[in-house]
Amino acid sequence: MKISMKKTLLSIIAGSALVLSACGGGEAEKDSSDKGGAKTEETKVLNVGTEATFAPFEFMDKGEVTGFDVDLLNAVAEEAGYEVKIENTGWDAMFAGLQSKQLDIGMAGVTITDERVESYDFSNPYFESKTMIAFKEGKVDIKNAKDLDGKKLGVQNGTTGQFAAEKVVGKNSPDISKYETAALMFQALQGDNVQAAVTDIAVALEYQKKNPDAGIQTVADDKEFESEFYGIVFPKGSDLVDEFDSALNTVIDNGTYAEIYKKWFDKEPDVEALKKAAEK
Repeated sequence: MKISMKKTLLSIIAGSALVLSACGGGEAEKDSSDKGGAKTEETKVLNVGTEATFAPFEFMDKGEVTGFDVDLLNAVAEEAGYEVKIENTGWDAMFAGLQSKQLDIGMAGVTITDERVESYDFSNPYFESKTMIAFKEGKVDIKNAKDLDGKKLGVQNGTTGQFAAEKVVGKNSPDISKYETAALMFQALQGDNVQAAVTDIAVALEYQKKNPDAGIQTVADDKEFESEFYGIVFPKGSDLVDEFDSALNTVIDNGTYAEIYKKWFDKEPDVEALKKAAEK
């Protein structure tokens, strides 16, 4: 009888221990899951195309694509709950990949234009830019856009720099030479194959800074060249646009955008200009 009671008590104790253990394990797993959040689930990786010769926005450094656009896109994607895999596809291949939907995102200092909006979706603006003229000191005298007339000009093919130059000297002007990358455009300028390059202000100033002995001068023309705004590019009809707009707004509002901007441009961004442009 005592032995039977003893066995019964042991069974009850063991059973209770198992129940408590099971309850405790469940709580631990729940806590772990809660603390891990999205990290415990598989995060979707988005394929991104870029053209990494457009410093300081995107360029190659030790085999990796880096730059302002890269830092910003990583921050926005993380806020939206995604990871990004960035590939240096080249400019034309990036747009082709977006149209075929092999790419989820394009990020290469792409200006939002009415023509591009017909074929692609864009995020809200993330950068305000202007067109700038670069030329070699002592070779030509350029004070404004009108002085481009009659000069041999270099542009990156398919960019707003090309469109700005064509606006001044004519769309089919034989004086315009088109290059596949900004790097090739600047090589042509250095080699005196062209007399001036028309490109984005940040790109021109970055090249001037990185090549202090090249004798490169720059000039802007706010009357002739209007402000432009860059956007993150998506295939037409992408479900990602709203998520990335929301994440971009958060990154701007919480100060992350300003930190990234100051890292690459050594000054405070005009976030109000971005917000006003987004409202249009």
